[in-house]
Amino acid sequence: MKNKLLIIGASGHGKVVADIALKMNKWKSVAFLDDNENIESTMGIEVIGKSSEAVKYLKNSDIFVGVGNNNIREKIQRKLEAEGASIPIIIHPTSVIGNQVELSSGIVVMAGAVINCCSKIGKGCIINTGATIDHDNIIEEFVHISPGTHLAGTVRIGKSSWLGIGSIVNNNINITSNCKIGSGTVVVKNITEAGTYIGVPARRV
Repeated sequence: MKNKLLIIGASGHGKVVADIALKMNKWKSVAFLDDNENIESTMGIEVIGKSSEAVKYLKNSDIFVGVGNNNIREKIQRKLEAEGASIPIIIHPTSVIGNQVELSSGIVVMAGAVINCCSKIGKGCIINTGATIDHDNIIEEFVHISPGTHLAGTVRIGKSSWLGIGSIVNNNINITSNCKIGSGTVVVKNITEAGTYIGVPARRV
């Protein structure tokens, strides 16, 4: 871990990441990189350059990708990894992380989230505000678990999927990669085909 933290993305998601980072009190300074030249600072935190300039700061800074879009976040993080960047894990102090939980680089766990024992979260995931992930879950890389989403035990979520706000997944369910689960959707059986799912119970649209 390094003394400085750079967050790529100074919009909504990036601001929440910055807020959590400040509460962690692990870095002496926090700054943003953003491609919008009209943003000079946000939350009192300076924007010091564009995302493409991240490589200039690799020696002295941890770099975190504060972008909500799964595909864009993956593209940026993989490029940073190839350059040897130090990519931290951002965890809100009010979250609850159980024993034997595995967290990978580039994860953010937001306020009030719960990840229970023996779960494994892949790199670049967003575990958003108040989400709960019960025991023995496997969340693959670059997944977004939205606010208030609840996953029962032994659930597996495939890479780059997005679970909308307030969605619910029953125990022992597998959801394949590249799925979008709509807000308030309840998943009661395995989803094996990529696509968008809504409703109670979930149906493909």
